[in-house]
Amino acid sequence: MKMMDMCLDERPREKMARLGARYLSTGELLAVLLRTGVVGANAAEVAQELLSMSGGRLCRLCSMSMERLQQVNGVGPGKAAILAAAFELGRRWLAEESDVAKVPVRTAEMAYKAIAPRLRGLDHEEFWVMLLNRANYVIAIEHITTGNLSSTSLDIPRILKMTLDRNATAVIMFHNHPSESVVPGQNDIDATIAMRKALESIEKQLLDHIVVGDSCFYSFALESEVSTKSCGALLSEC
Repeated sequence: MKMMDMCLDERPREKMARLGARYLSTGELLAVLLRTGVVGANAAEVAQELLSMSGGRLCRLCSMSMERLQQVNGVGPGKAAILAAAFELGRRWLAEESDVAKVPVRTAEMAYKAIAPRLRGLDHEEFWVMLLNRANYVIAIEHITTGNLSSTSLDIPRILKMTLDRNATAVIMFHNHPSESVVPGQNDIDATIAMRKALESIEKQLLDHIVVGDSCFYSFALESEVSTKSCGALLSEC
């Protein structure tokens, strides 16, 4: 059905005005963003093609580059920019929510949930750290480096300085895998060992290194042979 053939109350924008955004399907929400100025296709069809291209998963759709989005008929530079901006605003809102440390971080799952909004759906790897105080409350969550599709670098001196400046007692390090697999590679293992030793040299503790995927995670403290008793003690409740 063409957008122009829909009854007024069935059109996504009018439906949203009448009922609220939460009552729209994902396709209808995308159609609202795409409705004005779509050339060569109607907004509902373009929205469905975008969802089909991403397997119906928003985490995949939001990771697509603007160039990839424009491969869909009806999505030009302007529409791709609108979609990218909407996805980024959603990601930042979720990140703001996770900044509020209401309870101490005591499990790998808690740490994963706090960082996931920043790392899910990316098409490249990024490295982040979580700094905690003696009571295991979050002092800060900081971005360290941005890499490419398959790797990112570890800036140990910067992390050590950050840990001392914030008077943190412990660190949890994170990086994401854009692929479906969160199994760590040898570089990930080497980075974990190097970071643990560096923190121990200033009498700080590495609690975990978590590899983040779109729907799952890998915790060195829980699963890797790299983990030591001290490294996994805090997160043993998972």
